[in-house]
Amino acid sequence: MTTPPGLAAKALCAAADEALIEGSFRTGDFAEAERLFTDARELAARDGDGECAALAVTGLGITAHSRNINLLADGGKLSDDEIAGEESLMRDALAAWEKTGNAAGTARALWGLSLVFQVLRHDWNGGMTYLWPAFGLADAVEESGDLYGASEIHRHVGFYYLYRDLRPAEAVRRLGQSLALRERIGDLRRVPSALVALGHAELAAGDARRAAACAYRAVELARAGGLLEWRLRSAEEILAKADAAVRAGGASGAS
Repeated sequence: MTTPPGLAAKALCAAADEALIEGSFRTGDFAEAERLFTDARELAARDGDGECAALAVTGLGITAHSRNINLLADGGKLSDDEIAGEESLMRDALAAWEKTGNAAGTARALWGLSLVFQVLRHDWNGGMTYLWPAFGLADAVEESGDLYGASEIHRHVGFYYLYRDLRPAEAVRRLGQSLALRERIGDLRRVPSALVALGHAELAAGDARRAAACAYRAVELARAGGLLEWRLRSAEEILAKADAAVRAGGASGAS
C-alpha cells in the first residue's frame, strides 16, 4: 500500500508544529521543529505539493521568529543576518501561498511577514502594510480550522491599538478575541500569553480589576504548565502592576 502524495509531508508538518509550540512555550528548543519542517518542505517539493511546501516554509519562518523572540526575551541581541534570514523565509512563504491562491495560507504568510517589521524592526508602518490585509482574511483563517493563526492575527492588531494607535478599548476587543480563539483550541500552553496581553489592554483601558483577574489566571497557568521562565515572569509583572492599580484605586476611593 503506497502513501498518497502529500500525506507524509502533512504528517511531518503536524509533528513539526507540535515541536514548535513546545519550543515556543516550554523548552526554548527549536531544533526538532526546524528539522521536521525542512524535511516536510523537501518531501512536498518532490511530490509537487505546493500547498504543503508553502505550509512547511511558513513553519520554518515562524520557527525562526520564535527562536529570535526567545533570544530577545532572555536579554540577547539579534544580528542583521538573523533578522534578514527570518524575513527571507517569510517572503518565501508569502510567495508560495500566493501561487496556491489559498486565502487562509496567504493570510498566515502576511501575518508572518508583518512580525519581522512590527516585532523585530519596531517599524509599525511597515508591519501594518502586511498585517491589515491579513486581518481582512482572519475569518478565512478561522474557517480553515487554524484557530491559532487567527488568534495571532487578532493579537497583533490588538498590539497596534494598544501601543501605536492608543485605542485601548479596541485593543481589549481584539485581544479578547485572540484569547477566545486560543481557549477554543484547548491547549493551555497557549493561553497565558493571551491573558497577559489582554491584562495589559484592560489596564490601559482603566479596568484594573479585570486586568488583575487576567494576570492572576496567567500566572497560575504558566506555573502549572511549566512554561518558560520569561513567560512566567511576564505574567507576574502584569499581575504586580494590576494589583498595584487596584490598591491605588481602593485607596483613592477611601480618601
